[in-house]
Amino acid sequence: QVQLVESGGGLVQAGGSLRLSCAASGRTFGTYAVGWFRQAPGKEREVVAAISWSGSSTYYADSVKGRFTISRDNAKNTVYLGMNSLKPEDTAVYYCAARLVQWSSSAYEYAYWGQGTQVTVSS
Repeated sequence: QVQLVESGGGLVQAGGSLRLSCAASGRTFGTYAVGWFRQAPGKEREVVAAISWSGSSTYYADSVKGRFTISRDNAKNTVYLGMNSLKPEDTAVYYCAARLVQWSSSAYEYAYWGQGTQVTVSS
């Protein structure tokens, strides 16, 4: 079992930056891949970025490539999402999710989810 708690969301102006954190419980967190997803009102949940259990493999959605960075510190049981050059269209609730070993871009492949953190980017 893995429990996930997101933090770091907030209100920021366009062009600004935020860093989201996903803190996990469980001694085996280092064996789990983690994905960041987001869901805007009226839209489907979409993948933003993902990272393998070791951090050696990452994935980014085209919409965030070059602006967002996913990383992890297994000693701290935490995965981060650094977000730069934020745009109003990045406004959404951001969720982290975990699955064993390898990342997936499909939300259906993740067994464990956090409660989400709101990110609002004003123009």
